Amino acid sequence: MQVAVGIDIGGTKTAIGLVDADGLVLSKAVLPTDQALSPAHMVEQMAATVRRLLHEANIQEAQLQGIGIGAPGPLNTKLGQIAEPPNMRGWWGFPVVDAFKSHFSRVPIAFENDATAAALAEKWVGAAKDADHFVYVTISTGIGAGIYSHGRLLTGATGNAGDVGHMVIDMSAGVCPCGQRGCFEYVASGTAIAREASKLLGRPVTTKEAFELAGSGEQDEQDELAKLVRQVLDYIGAGCTTLINTFDPELLVIGGGVSQIGDTLFEAVTQYVQRYALNPSGRQTPIVPARLKQDAGLIGAAALVHIAY
Repeated sequence: MQVAVGIDIGGTKTAIGLVDADGLVLSKAVLPTDQALSPAHMVEQMAATVRRLLHEANIQEAQLQGIGIGAPGPLNTKLGQIAEPPNMRGWWGFPVVDAFKSHFSRVPIAFENDATAAALAEKWVGAAKDADHFVYVTISTGIGAGIYSHGRLLTGATGNAGDVGHMVIDMSAGVCPCGQRGCFEYVASGTAIAREASKLLGRPVTTKEAFELAGSGEQDEQDELAKLVRQVLDYIGAGCTTLINTFDPELLVIGGGVSQIGDTLFEAVTQYVQRYALNPSGRQTPIVPARLKQDAGLIGAAALVHIAY
């Protein structure tokens, strides 16, 4: 059986799994990405988890097809480094590929942006199997995109194509950790929604709670949260419209934790795109949920090993 390890490194958690050649997750584990620890220490924990999963599956390290790693950008895939992700400052300049090679010296290792890897997963076994031109957008702790055009991934010179979380959407908004004002990620990510809802209510509020409370609660509270939700949905619509205008995809796939809101999100974004996309054909672009949900990054990381891209 052909098996690859997929490792999806995120700002708050890291998913690690064994994935077969059909894109099936055989087993997985999730570790908190403890930014109080050094990256080298975190990699040690990840390596130990990989070995545990292999042992439990009775798979020898020598039998692995490879290890695929997805991580937030910016990064440098040529050098195998995590460059300067705003939400992972302790990892800046970290040679992640070399760190894994020190633990798995005989195993091939592939490395790409996490959203790029997730796009590959959706092409392989997900919502974009039949598309040759699509954009995958993940809206979670941050925002990123994977771009698939003319039957192949667009990764850019250093692996950072699709880092759309830092395109400016609203300069009247606050300062993003990257230093610009009003980045897509700053105004429309799960982090942004929770931050602004918490400010409104004067207590900690999760993204899910913000959407739930916007539909039920005290009238004043409900009105303010409903206004916030409408603004966020417009921001997401604007970001998606810009991607459609820029890349002319036949399909736009939205994943990440915020996509779990469901119809409220997809209906609002579709209406925005139908109103504002420049090209008449762009206004008809299907906007669909990621089929692989929270496993897209993990499966995508393994796909970097299993399939040509």
